[in-house]
Amino acid sequence: MSRDQEWDKAAVEAIARGLKDEPGALMPILGRIQERLGWVPRDAVPLIAQVLNLSRAEVHGVVSFYHDFRHEPPGRNVVRVCRAESCQAMGGVALAEHIKQRLGIDFGETSPDGEFTLVAVYCLGNCACSPAAVVGTELVGRLTPSRFDNAIARLGRTALGKTGVGGTG
Repeated sequence: MSRDQEWDKAAVEAIARGLKDEPGALMPILGRIQERLGWVPRDAVPLIAQVLNLSRAEVHGVVSFYHDFRHEPPGRNVVRVCRAESCQAMGGVALAEHIKQRLGIDFGETSPDGEFTLVAVYCLGNCACSPAAVVGTELVGRLTPSRFDNAIARLGRTALGKTGVGGTG
């Protein structure tokens, strides 16, 4: 599948039509599309605009304003690394560099094989256990480079049925 072109138009239209009468329908529609597809395709903007009787610019403005809406499909595994003050104070800068090196990507990027997307977030609500990240669906506190590598290996074995990034078994 082309990561930047194919998307389920019928699903987007069904979501938009199903929620169009809700108060402030645009945000719930965008949220549900992202929940269903993992991203909000740029080509879906005209369709959403038509259903809601809004201009494309209005829909695009909301999608582009909120950084939580992805404009490209995410990797199969999303790694969210806290970049807030508490995590920074507890070694988050060096940890972030390790994570970027380990995954071979920078924040906001997806690995070429589509396996990982790396996202900077600003507070995971786990400040007492800084630094923290969400690896796949697992919140990991008191994160060290070694604990990150172990989390990636676990993710590989459980979710992907293989050893994971750089794993040996």
